[in-house]
Amino acid sequence: MKPMNGMLLEHIARYYFAIPYIKGRVLDIACGTGYGCHMVAKDRKREVHEIIGVDVDQETILYANREYNHQKVTYIQGDALDPELPEKLGLFDTILSFETIEHVQDDQLFMDSLYRMLKPGGRLILSSPFGRGRGMPTSEPFHVHQLTPKEFEELFTRFSSMEMYYQRGVTFEKPRDDVRYFIGVAVCTK
Repeated sequence: MKPMNGMLLEHIARYYFAIPYIKGRVLDIACGTGYGCHMVAKDRKREVHEIIGVDVDQETILYANREYNHQKVTYIQGDALDPELPEKLGLFDTILSFETIEHVQDDQLFMDSLYRMLKPGGRLILSSPFGRGRGMPTSEPFHVHQLTPKEFEELFTRFSSMEMYYQRGVTFEKPRDDVRYFIGVAVCTK
């Protein structure tokens, strides 16, 4: 993507938003090309001791290893819906999942897996675009569905705390009346 591409800037902004929350052992599920793992490793070098970046596409993992290699980051090819993923990867202090849940058929299985991999007191930071709702068609060819804001918030009821933010371009804010938001970001503690 070109440097001034709004979508690229939004993706990078999500990592900058999450950085103050990140510590310990970190999982970035659906890490893509790895730039986010690399950003976190460099910015939180004292607070983070290991980052695992997982993506379903093997070529993307090879690219991440080549372009965004860092001593604290390990990239692994894996499926976010693999029921054995929690046993394979173990527990994490922080889990990042940006723009992933709209791509998976079974969002509840995905959330169950993330919850199982999060240590007690651990933090999950998860984002998703909003749309017409679970099971409804979308205009995006690779999105299974796009949750409504209410459906998105309902994903986090089992967490001990949850703060909801909305992303507008590169900014994040609490909801305001009469403002339409396209992306939600939840910060949850187990």
